[in-house]
Amino acid sequence: MLNDYDMSKNTYEGSLKKVPSKNILLNVKNLSKGKYTLKVINRNKVIKTVRFIKK
Repeated sequence: MLNDYDMSKNTYEGSLKKVPSKNILLNVKNLSKGKYTLKVINRNKVIKTVRFIKK
């Protein structure tokens, strides 16, 4: 499990109007090394939080 860390550096948001399939892919190739948190939101409520480390 990852420890909490400072998320104040950069925050990016995006939205999808209509997803053509039931799969959403996130390519992390261009992310810098570090710790990240991905939050899945439905109707302004977080339904899933995933934390990962890009090495």
